[in-house]
Amino acid sequence: MHARQVSCGQHRQAGFTLVELLVALALMALMAALSWRGLDGMVGANERLTAHADDVLTLQTGLAQWGADLDALALQPNTPSIDWDGRALRLLRRDSQSGAQGLHVVAWSQRLIGSSGYWLRWQSPPLTTRAELQAAWSQAARWAQNPSDEDRRLEVRIAPLMSWQLFFYRGGAWTNPLSSADTGTVATTPAAAASASVGGTSTGSTAANSAALGTATPGAMPDGVRLRLTLPAGQAVSGVLTRDWSSPALGGSQ
Repeated sequence: MHARQVSCGQHRQAGFTLVELLVALALMALMAALSWRGLDGMVGANERLTAHADDVLTLQTGLAQWGADLDALALQPNTPSIDWDGRALRLLRRDSQSGAQGLHVVAWSQRLIGSSGYWLRWQSPPLTTRAELQAAWSQAARWAQNPSDEDRRLEVRIAPLMSWQLFFYRGGAWTNPLSSADTGTVATTPAAAASASVGGTSTGSTAANSAALGTATPGAMPDGVRLRLTLPAGQAVSGVLTRDWSSPALGGSQ
C-alpha cells in the first residue's frame, strides 16, 4: 500500500495540471505578441529609413542633373540658350553622349499634382534642324503652362516642392532674371543663320556657318545661376535649399 502511494505521487509530479497549461499558453501568447510588435516596429523603421534614403538620393540626382544641364549649355544663332519666364526655366543643351549629334531643349518647372507641388524636368528628343529646335522651344513653354499627354511622357518628377526662385549672376551681382534685358541670343545675320542647322551640322558653306555661329552677345549668358528651393515639411529634406551654379569658364559649379 505504501509503495503504491509513492508511485502515484511520483506520477502526479511528472505531469501538468490544466491551470498550469493555461498559464503557460498565456505566457507564450504574450511573448509572441511582444515579439511580433518588436519585429513589426523594426520592419517599419527599416521601411522609413529606406524611403528617407530614396528621397535624399532622388533629390541629389535631380540637383546633379540641374548642374549637368547648365554645364552643357549650347549656343545657337538667334536662339536663346537660357530663358526664365517666371514659371519655367528653358535651356538649350548639348547631347550628353560623347560625339552624338543634335541638341536638346530642357525645361524645369513646378506643377501641382493632386494636392502636392512637384519639381519637374522635361527634355525634348534630339534635335537636328532649326525647325525642330524652334518647335521644341515652344513646346517646352506650353508644357510648363498646360502639358498635353505627350508632354507628360517626356517629363520626370524630381521631388515635392512648395516654391522655387531663380537668380542670375551678372555684372557682379545676383539679380532677378525677369529684370534683365539679356536673352542669351547669339549675334549673327539672318542670311547666315538661315544656312546653318543645329548641333554642329550644316547645309551651307563653311564661311556662312562661321558667320551664323558668331559670338555670344556680351553679358547675354549669365555667369551664374542661383536656385532656391522651398521643400515641404515631412520630407527627408525640408526647408530652404540653395544651390549656386557658376559657368565652367569661371571655375565650375558649386
